Amino acid sequence: MYNELTEMDIKKIEEEIEYRKLVVRKEAIEAVKEARAQGDLSENFEYYAAKRDKNKNESRIRYLERLVRTAKVIEDRSKEDEIGLYNTVDVYFVDDDETETYKIVSTVRGNSLKGLISSESPLGKALLGHKVGDKVHVALAEQQSGYDVIVKRIEKTVDDGSDALRSY
Repeated sequence: MYNELTEMDIKKIEEEIEYRKLVVRKEAIEAVKEARAQGDLSENFEYYAAKRDKNKNESRIRYLERLVRTAKVIEDRSKEDEIGLYNTVDVYFVDDDETETYKIVSTVRGNSLKGLISSESPLGKALLGHKVGDKVHVALAEQQSGYDVIVKRIEKTVDDGSDALRSY
């Protein structure tokens, strides 16, 4: 399994890795040293908390390095009148008689609570490549069921890296 990432995604991840290695790691090691110097480790909550934070940072670094190493680099450009990555789209849900606005993003930036849907999600995958006015069927989990949406508006945007990456 790999994540589809753009060049900007990889750049942002590499920036986070560098920050965590040069800044956060140094602070975490110092916090562990200070807590250890306080004496008896068996009842030293600060020591265990500092160790936990240090290990959490190291785990995040390993995760991000693996993410970059196994990533499939994808292009974030699309035709002027088609839906592509980082485009903001207004879609009309036929069954609900509602219009929602979403931004199609790469897998590591998906956050449905903020209106950022992954290009790998059922809706994101179905919308890619369509134009304003298209009626799109969104299939759910390889079943015959699904729902229909109509593309109302496409706003072309360029990936500037401003969408934060998900933290795990």
